[in-house]
Amino acid sequence: MYIFRIGIHFYIVGIIILSLGIALCIESLLGASPYDALLVGLFRTFGLTIGSWEVIVGAAMLIGNCIAEKRMPEWMAFITSILTGIGIDVWLFVLQPSITPSTWSMKAVFLIAGIIFTAIGTSLYLQSRIAPNPMDRSMLIIVEKLGWSISKARILIGVLLVTLAFIFGGAIGIGTIANALLTGVLIGIFIPYAHKLQVKFTPSKRTNT
Repeated sequence: MYIFRIGIHFYIVGIIILSLGIALCIESLLGASPYDALLVGLFRTFGLTIGSWEVIVGAAMLIGNCIAEKRMPEWMAFITSILTGIGIDVWLFVLQPSITPSTWSMKAVFLIAGIIFTAIGTSLYLQSRIAPNPMDRSMLIIVEKLGWSISKARILIGVLLVTLAFIFGGAIGIGTIANALLTGVLIGIFIPYAHKLQVKFTPSKRTNT
């Protein structure tokens, strides 16, 4: 139980930081990640909130994944989408009336901070091993079904998401490219530190079951 509680902490803190990073990238107006750019496009086209579309798109991908794998849906992944969607809406609500970047330099600061927070949040959230991400599961399914490399599968998903985001008038820009190029690299840098942090707070995880 002790290990599970620590995992919950990493899971919740990771999602809070991740959703802050997503909100900052959106607020930068320089372009969000391919996935988040699609969410913004759906929001602009159909209404609701960006966080609501996080939940809806996550659910659609969850259903697609379970059909492709011919097994029951991973319901914890849906919970992750719900929590991330709530986090995005809350952070946008907090940021929009108080801090709106008006200059290019401030927009760049928002974008850079957003990418960094997204990577840190993802690194922490992955340490919990509590719930998979529907998009990451889709990537692994493509790797398994088509025999592609992870990078090739990720590129395919990215291209599909950007195409859909373009169709719906999503937040595509230099930030979309920066997200695609830097987020994965930063996650790779931050994950060892997140793991060390987890080990520090779970000194007896080998013996407590």
